[in-house]
Amino acid sequence: MFLNSAPKPLVELPVGHTARVAAVTGPGRAVRLRLRVLGLRPGARLKLLGRGPGGPVLVEIDGCRLALGQGVARRILVVPETEESETQ
Repeated sequence: MFLNSAPKPLVELPVGHTARVAAVTGPGRAVRLRLRVLGLRPGARLKLLGRGPGGPVLVEIDGCRLALGQGVARRILVVPETEESETQ
């Protein structure tokens, strides 16, 4: 289940929360393909583990941890999950 909200950039997700990837936007077909190979594709569930001020965004997806630059993280649109679905 998802919250009734529009997708928002990954950088706006609170640390420790989970979300589903809605889309990866922006130019750079090679970047979008690389993110897809790493598991960041529509429908994938991720958890935001940490974020540095102006630094990398650390996410966990499919049991792997990925460090993403702020610019890339802004292009990943996510829909936060409800707290009920996070505990399942």
